[in-house]
Amino acid sequence: MNMRVVSLNVGMPKEVPGPNGPVLTGIYKSPVAGRIPLRRHQLEGDGQADLRYHGGEHKAVYAYPYEHYAYWRERLGRTDFVFGQFGENLTVEGMLESEICIGDVFAIGTARVEVTQPRQPCFKLGIRMDMPEIVKMLLESERCGFYLRVVEEGDIAAGDPAMRIKQDPERVTVQAVNHVRFFDKTNREVIEKALRVEALSPSWREDLEKLLQKTEK
Repeated sequence: MNMRVVSLNVGMPKEVPGPNGPVLTGIYKSPVAGRIPLRRHQLEGDGQADLRYHGGEHKAVYAYPYEHYAYWRERLGRTDFVFGQFGENLTVEGMLESEICIGDVFAIGTARVEVTQPRQPCFKLGIRMDMPEIVKMLLESERCGFYLRVVEEGDIAAGDPAMRIKQDPERVTVQAVNHVRFFDKTNREVIEKALRVEALSPSWREDLEKLLQKTEK
């Protein structure tokens, strides 16, 4: 299947009711039309609320596979989903976690982006979905999506093909990294392989290094 961007979604942080009071969040993303500048840390018109855990160089753009929408509609029995439902900037097609690898570089429009890590959902997704349990469900389903670093700034638009112009030699998929981090924590082979990927984000590198140390005890 050809890889492409189905929808571009942006949104600025806003305050919403949370389980323990008001919460500032940037998880509410809405589709935008036309060619949009992709800058070093975000799409134009987009923003993150808590820069300790969101945004920054290694999490500039969040991509989520369009194919997962059908899975969640059926599993949850919901028909109210819109693009950006999972807080993604790019709703993508043909780019499943089982096929995309950490360190892969893609040309989209005039920009270049690099895969850095899986997405680890937080409680704000539960607020967005009005369903706190979705956080655990998404993690367990391993339909996590992935973050991208902007290698070259440029303009992108919905409908643009995503052309893989570099494949990381280790070929560690997003799914494999996510699985070893949360469900197969003693798999030294996969952990060591992932740690050899230069593009792996610092936060996930730190987590995997800790797992590796535990396997040595």
